[in-house]
Amino acid sequence: MLKMLSAILSRVLQRPAAAAAVGKTASRVMVASRNYADFANEATFEIKKCDLHRLEEGPGTTTVMTREEGLHYYKTMQSIRRMELKADQLYKQKIIRGFCHLYDGQEACCVGIEAAIKPTDHVITAYRAHGFTYTRGVPIREILTELTGRKGGCAKGKGGSIHMYTKNFYGGNGIVGAQVPLGAGIALACKYFGKNEICMALYGDGAANQGQVFEAYNMAALWKLPCIFVCENNRYGMGTSNERAAASTDYYRRGNFIPGLRVDGMDVLCVREATKFAAEHCRSGKGPIVMELQTYRYHGHSMSDPGISYRTREEIQEVRSKSDPITLLKDRMVNNNLASIEELKDIDVAVRKEIEEAAQFATTDPEPPLEELCHHIYFNEPPFEVRGPNQWISYKSTS
Repeated sequence: MLKMLSAILSRVLQRPAAAAAVGKTASRVMVASRNYADFANEATFEIKKCDLHRLEEGPGTTTVMTREEGLHYYKTMQSIRRMELKADQLYKQKIIRGFCHLYDGQEACCVGIEAAIKPTDHVITAYRAHGFTYTRGVPIREILTELTGRKGGCAKGKGGSIHMYTKNFYGGNGIVGAQVPLGAGIALACKYFGKNEICMALYGDGAANQGQVFEAYNMAALWKLPCIFVCENNRYGMGTSNERAAASTDYYRRGNFIPGLRVDGMDVLCVREATKFAAEHCRSGKGPIVMELQTYRYHGHSMSDPGISYRTREEIQEVRSKSDPITLLKDRMVNNNLASIEELKDIDVAVRKEIEEAAQFATTDPEPPLEELCHHIYFNEPPFEVRGPNQWISYKSTS
């Protein structure tokens, strides 16, 4: 290939107008061909040591990432980032309405968790659910279409930003902290059916002070349920910093009688290894474990929150510049010859194209018809009538 390119370049250089264009193309191909041939298949990385509670040892401080894994993590995190930025744009255009909680900044959490569990394992989270919806297998087009309330959305346009579901993913839950006891219930089902499955029950630092969280801890510990209680600590519960809201911000110790670990939630590899450790703990019959992921959200609590009345722009920028999960992974891959900058840029271009196409569909797909308003209330049940806003109006519900 290099000989062929050299011959082409020697002929083209005689025509200056064409030389620049072909020269740039040839240069890119030469760089790509050289790098693709020389890429390492895997590399070993140092990761931050986790803080432990009631554990004699925790996850290791080194891990191996293959080139294939790295490219997958990068594309997934970049897809979530661009999807959330597009959702921001559509919301400001008033195409997306109602509640909308964006996940940009926290991508390493959902990607690292998904990399460490099985598709047959279970996940339930709070209202900041777009990232987990994607990592659990819902296409971007269906997520954006659900956000715009159209028929092609993953919940048929009736769930919106919060209520998104797929197999072994139970949403998106709007009531603060309510998903935690539900997660304990899913873990009970896992134990009851004996399939060696686990449940990830996620909540934020703002919900960590809810009484129902501690009730769920207690029941899970008594029954040794295979549940990983995950606190995504992004430092702010709505507009209140965790230091002002919690007497103790050591959320990984909150289980008291339940083991816990505190993890760098901005590092996808650290999250992956910690989740593997926690999953093995649960599958071995030792009962629940608490995992605190120290992370950060770039947007405000929701789209109605500008996010700068209780924190400074400088604080946000500092996190972006020093701890951004995508930048951290990108630097690791490039510096360890797992990928080239050009290859990652190509992924960026492909992701943006996919997002634009998904947004186009999400803004042109029809809204669900009114007669389907009460469909899918129950799963696999015979059709029945649902009373409307008055006794003379009724709707039919089908599964």
